[in-house]
Amino acid sequence: MGHVKMPLDAVLAQVTGWIASDGREAIEKRFTFADFNAAFAFMTRCAMRAEQLDHHPEWRNVYNKVDVVLTTHDIDGISDRDLAMAQFMDAVAGV
Repeated sequence: MGHVKMPLDAVLAQVTGWIASDGREAIEKRFTFADFNAAFAFMTRCAMRAEQLDHHPEWRNVYNKVDVVLTTHDIDGISDRDLAMAQFMDAVAGV
């Protein structure tokens, strides 16, 4: 996948529950799981996919919650890589 810049609205129209980040061109979402093990399993699957896409999320985990921010730093904006990662994360989380 390339670094094709995409309009924020176009990306948000293709994903569920993601919102625009304040003060920067990025999207974010909080995932909530049954417990820490489920949250960590989600992060592990997403980390493996991120390596394949060469696109790594900004994220934070506290117990059963994972807060994710996606942006493409190389282009200072939202790209097809962010969309692909968001869609993968949603699929893994069962959204």
